[in-house]
Amino acid sequence: MTRRERTEVLVVGGAVVGAAIALALAQDGFEVMLAEARPPPPWRLEAPDLRVYALAPDNAAFLDALGVWAAIREARAQPYRSMRVWDAGGGAPLVFEADAVGRPQLGWIVEHALLVDRLWAALPAAGVRVASPASLQSLAQDESQIEARFVDAQDPLAVRARLLVAADGGASRARELAGIGISARDYGQRGLVAFVDSEGPHRATCLQRFLPGGPLAFLPFAHAGGRRHSIVWSLPEAEAQRLLAIDDAAFAGELRRASDDALGALTLASPRVAFPLRRQLARRYRDRRLLLAGDAAHVVHPLAGQGVNLGLRDAATLRETLRRARQRGGDPAASSLLDRWARTRRSENAAAAYTFETINRVFSNDDLALTLLRGPLMGLGARVPMVPAALARAAMGL
Repeated sequence: MTRRERTEVLVVGGAVVGAAIALALAQDGFEVMLAEARPPPPWRLEAPDLRVYALAPDNAAFLDALGVWAAIREARAQPYRSMRVWDAGGGAPLVFEADAVGRPQLGWIVEHALLVDRLWAALPAAGVRVASPASLQSLAQDESQIEARFVDAQDPLAVRARLLVAADGGASRARELAGIGISARDYGQRGLVAFVDSEGPHRATCLQRFLPGGPLAFLPFAHAGGRRHSIVWSLPEAEAQRLLAIDDAAFAGELRRASDDALGALTLASPRVAFPLRRQLARRYRDRRLLLAGDAAHVVHPLAGQGVNLGLRDAATLRETLRRARQRGGDPAASSLLDRWARTRRSENAAAAYTFETINRVFSNDDLALTLLRGPLMGLGARVPMVPAALARAAMGL
């Protein structure tokens, strides 16, 4: 027997962006159902998640408005107050300081699993119905509703909704079923992530060094002693495989050299994992009553740490769009309203994606002419105070 449900808004995908959308809309009085293929494992203090984000202040404020930010900060969130970016080819570093933009911090380093855990913990009180495990199998829609059919561990499930928001990741099944194409580019790189402990303290500072093979970032992590970092190292495929295969001591030595000895001796504090890097943009964010958000709509290079920030801005602006429509007595699923949201978010996300791609292309190579130009250009930017401040504000969503 197929179990049948009705709701105003169906959210498919329960990671950070999907859970945030479901929680936000439910808190605004919408009837919301969240369908997720696999229930998330609980976050554990003693087992840090290798997937971490540099969460911007505007998104921290959004999570605070949802009532979950205090619980996230109390569990584990590392504020960062400074960023130092420099090129292996030479030149003065670009330094971003929170004081320069009148803020106590530039952002926070937070684990993926912790964000998901605290968002899911808030869903029941908001009245969100959760179906998980529930794997999307088919979609059908007309002018008045959209129906999604799922296979789960028990009975098949069919859900009819006025609006479906797909936040089911880069390999989105909902996007595929809706026939929405993508524009993609494989960078031929992998992002190698791990935790390391440094000889020197992190001083709440993010470091990023541009190397010919790709950028290497050290993100300060909340851990006793203030010496732990999450690293994200963008590398050509073959080099990533080599660095995954060598022993811990050899890897730490390679990492120390690649960081220009910025933190002294380094000790590996976790396994190493690498994931493929690509740019992927949906050609449109809307198909009648279906919207795309988060990685289902856009996947960007991690060099600026903006992936989840862009997704949470999708969520925050969707909440404001639907809230204003309801307050004015309009139809939250009106075509003109959804089209405006979809066009605006796609434009902003595409601009960000291509900007990150250009930066990666310019700095991640050993072309002699570009190598000679990069350092002086970065040094020039460092000597003009308004440049780092403007870039910091953009990254912070200000």
